[in-house]
Amino acid sequence: MMEKTEITFEFDSSSENESLARTVVAAFLARLDPTLEELADVKTAVSEAVTNAIIHGYEGKQGKIRIHSWIEDTTIGIEVQDWGVGIPDIEKAMEPLYTTRPEMERSGMGFAFMEAFMDELRVDSRLGQGTTIVMKKKIYSAFVLT
Repeated sequence: MMEKTEITFEFDSSSENESLARTVVAAFLARLDPTLEELADVKTAVSEAVTNAIIHGYEGKQGKIRIHSWIEDTTIGIEVQDWGVGIPDIEKAMEPLYTTRPEMERSGMGFAFMEAFMDELRVDSRLGQGTTIVMKKKIYSAFVLT
C-alpha cells in the first residue's frame, strides 16, 4: 500500500495556462506508470475542468484557479477550484450539449467528457463564490506495479 502523495498549485485563469495544468497533473500521475490512454483521459478531464473555470467561472475576467491532486494507492484524485460566478443549476450544466456561451462555439460537452474519462465526478458550486470539481480515476496499469 502506497502512502498518499499530494501536490497543490495555483495559476492565473488565462487560456495559456490550461496546457500547464494538464502537463503538471500528467507529470504527477507518471509515478503510477499509466497507459497512454489513462494519461490522455486524465489530461482531457483536467483540460475540460480548467477551461470551464476560465470561460464560465470567470467569464473572461482575471482570476485564480487552484488544482489540488493526490495519489492514494492506484487512484488519482484531482480537485479544480475557482472563485468565480458559480453555477446556478449544476444538474442542467452537466447535461450533454448544454452551454451558457453558444456564441463561443463551444460544444457543451465539458462535464460529459469529465464523466466519461474519470471514474468519479462531483461538482460543488455556490453562486458568487465559485466552483470546485472533484474527479477520481483508478489507474489499472498500476496494479501490475503493486
